[in-house]
Amino acid sequence: MGNSDHTTDFGFRTVTRAEKPGLVRGVFSSVASRYDVMNDAMSFGIHRLWKDAMIDWLAPKPGQELLDIAGGTGDVAIRFLSRAESTRATVLDLTESMLEIGRQRARNLSLDDRIAWVNGDATRLPFDSNRFDACTMAFGIRNIDAREDALRESYRVLRFGGRLLVLEFGQVPVPMLRKIYDHYSFRAIPWLGSMIANDRASYQYLVESIRRFPDQASFAEMLRNCGFERVAFRNLTMGVVAIHSGWKI
Repeated sequence: MGNSDHTTDFGFRTVTRAEKPGLVRGVFSSVASRYDVMNDAMSFGIHRLWKDAMIDWLAPKPGQELLDIAGGTGDVAIRFLSRAESTRATVLDLTESMLEIGRQRARNLSLDDRIAWVNGDATRLPFDSNRFDACTMAFGIRNIDAREDALRESYRVLRFGGRLLVLEFGQVPVPMLRKIYDHYSFRAIPWLGSMIANDRASYQYLVESIRRFPDQASFAEMLRNCGFERVAFRNLTMGVVAIHSGWKI
C-alpha cells in the first residue's frame, strides 16, 4: 500500500506512484514468454487447480459475458469459455506481450471469435457501465497500486446481479506453515526465475508483492467498501491463496 500521496510500494522498494505502472509492465514484459511455464514450476502445477476452483465457484451459464482483468495469457478466460455454451470473454491486461501470447493460444484453440483482447488499465476500464455478467482477476490485483479504483471500476462495468471473483495470494494463518512457505518463496522462486525465465529480479519482486498484499479479512473489507455485497472468501492450500467473491446487487 502507499507510503504517502506520491509514493507506493514496488515489492519492498518505495517508488513514485507515477513510475509503478511502467515497472509492473516491465516485469511482465520480461517474463511473458516463460510466464505459464514458471507458474507450473513455482506452484508444482497447483495454480491450475486454483483457477479451476475459481471457475467452479463462478459456475458460468450459457450466454454470459466475462471480463477477465489483468488476464494475461488467457488462462481464466479459456476456462470460462469451456464451461458453458455461447459464452464470450474479454481479456484486459496492461502488458501487450502477455496479450499476444494469449491471442496465439486462442487461435490454436479456435476461440478467436469468442475472446477479445484489450490492452488497458484496470483502474480506467474502457467499457460501458453495466455490461458484463462477471469479472475475474487472478493474481493481478496485488500489482495494482490504486486497488480500490480497480475494484470500483469492476463494480461499475458489472451488470446488476453480476459477480466479481478475485484469486490472489493470501496470508498463511498457521505460524509454522507460514515459516516453511516464506522459506520456499524467498529461496526457491527467485532461483526458479533465474533458471527458467532468466530473470531473478522479476520473481523477487513477485514474492515481495505477495507479502505487501492485505490479509484475507482486510481485502474482503476492501471489497465491501467498494460497493460489493455478499462478500466471502475461500482459502485454498492452507491459505496460500484465497478466492474472494462479491456481488453487485
